[in-house]
Amino acid sequence: AGPQQAPHLHLAELTASQFLDIWRHFDADGNGYIEGKELENFFQELESARKGAGVDLKKDNLGDKMKEFMHKYDKNADGKIEMAELAQILPTEENFLLCFRQHVGSSSEFMEAWRRYDTDRSGYIEANELKGFLSDLLKKANRPYDEPKLQEYTQTILRMFDMNGDGKLGLSEMSR
Repeated sequence: AGPQQAPHLHLAELTASQFLDIWRHFDADGNGYIEGKELENFFQELESARKGAGVDLKKDNLGDKMKEFMHKYDKNADGKIEMAELAQILPTEENFLLCFRQHVGSSSEFMEAWRRYDTDRSGYIEANELKGFLSDLLKKANRPYDEPKLQEYTQTILRMFDMNGDGKLGLSEMSR
């Protein structure tokens, strides 16, 4: 049999948790961007997933397709894909990351949100405080959710940003 097709890029809607797994797969060095060789790998898997899904692909050369792709999705034209840009590319069930970004646009809004949700003034946002933040965020964005979904989002945000694995977010982790 031929080489195994990577399962990372199928075209069904992704959960927040699946999105994070894909992000981590392609951002191999963990620097917060898909760039260089990572970007080539991402693009090749995307192309083979599209072929596998029966999408009719023009016979252009890969370099031209990649340029066109980057022109469309690399919104800030820095030559790399960041998380918010990937969220536009992949069909994620709830674009909760963008929702999160829009809610805390400026650094003053961010600090205001931080103080509001760090209810015990510990300097950290623990899982229960994060859950409250996400719940309010989803209400504000008019996104329906249930308790299991809220739990999944809370755990996903922790997996994304809790760098030292202590189960809570410090200010520097949250500001990422």
